Amino acid sequence: MVSIPGAEIVPSLEDLIKKGSEQFEKIFETEPMIVGYSPGRVNLIGDHVDYNDGLVLPMAIPVYTVIIGAPNNFQICRIETLSDKTENPKRVELKFDSLTIGPPSWSNYVKGVISTFPGIKKPFDAIILSSIPIGAGLSSSAALEVAFFNFLQGLSGSDLGISKQEIALLCQGAEHTFAGVPCGIMDQFVVVMGEKDHALLIDCRSLSTELVPLISDDIVILVANSNIRHELSGSEYSSRRKNCEQVASQLGKSSLRDVSMKELETSQTVLPLVQYHYSRHVITEIERTLSASEALKKSDYVIFGALMTQSHISLRDDYKVSVPEIDELCEIALESEGVYGSRITGGGFGGCTVTLVRADKVESTISNMKSKSRISVDFYVFKPAGGANHIKLPSKKSL
Repeated sequence: MVSIPGAEIVPSLEDLIKKGSEQFEKIFETEPMIVGYSPGRVNLIGDHVDYNDGLVLPMAIPVYTVIIGAPNNFQICRIETLSDKTENPKRVELKFDSLTIGPPSWSNYVKGVISTFPGIKKPFDAIILSSIPIGAGLSSSAALEVAFFNFLQGLSGSDLGISKQEIALLCQGAEHTFAGVPCGIMDQFVVVMGEKDHALLIDCRSLSTELVPLISDDIVILVANSNIRHELSGSEYSSRRKNCEQVASQLGKSSLRDVSMKELETSQTVLPLVQYHYSRHVITEIERTLSASEALKKSDYVIFGALMTQSHISLRDDYKVSVPEIDELCEIALESEGVYGSRITGGGFGGCTVTLVRADKVESTISNMKSKSRISVDFYVFKPAGGANHIKLPSKKSL
């Protein structure tokens, strides 16, 4: 992470692992053996199109969820979260043969991953810690799933022989079945497959991916967390997904990916107005994402930034997932010198904005946004990070 005055300082992956290892020893009175970790993600452009078979362009970011643990000699798994932002209880105990959906809600993501894990399962003790803001739209849920999958893979001690794509799909299925969130594939794909200095263009229909270079000392990604929390399992998300599916079905298509703007305009008189607007966002957002990826390949940040801003307007006016505080943050950012574009990112109804800004102007942009915003905002400056993995910790006895 780039250190910038006014931006939050978050622990490195190494610092998280060190802290987590110390806490694990205190809590469980034994040495940890395995770490599974996953980055968060920010979506540069292409929101609410993943579940419409569209194109998305996220990047992994260097904030992490870390699972640290070791096998135990009991018949139960003991899992404790160190996050003060998740609901109580902070510890759950479970058995592999009796996984049930139930409170606390954070445990359902873990149970879902355990239930879908295809390898050898050994009873374990584990702790969860994270530097990803929860509820900010930076993929804390997918990071938890993928980090836990990697932890289980390291714990099993064997190569599962499955691809990164299969891991992402298994984690998505866990979120569908146990957490009850009908999410698309974007989050799991990018936290599994992300690469340093690259964004990841994902075709959510074919599941093909393309790394798009984002390597420049001249620009950075500025994320502003409004601290207004959203809940993707709420009715708003499900309602929009259902409306999109209904329009595609009515027009005889498998998804809105197959609907052109001309076809939508022709059908405008037979569609409810709200469905027309939702569909217009999806169709134009897919086009914007493709254009944005081409602009990024050419390092054309002017065009890329303009497309980001157009995306925000569409999410605000057509898809109606923004809120006044987020709109204000984007407006202030766009008034700042050196800013190419700014938009809401993630599920919406709060969360974060993402802004493409010249590196030499990011400090003044943060200062401007802080002074003019009516809400308390946390700022993060990112470069693209690598994806999830697991590591085996050395024993102190062998050192």
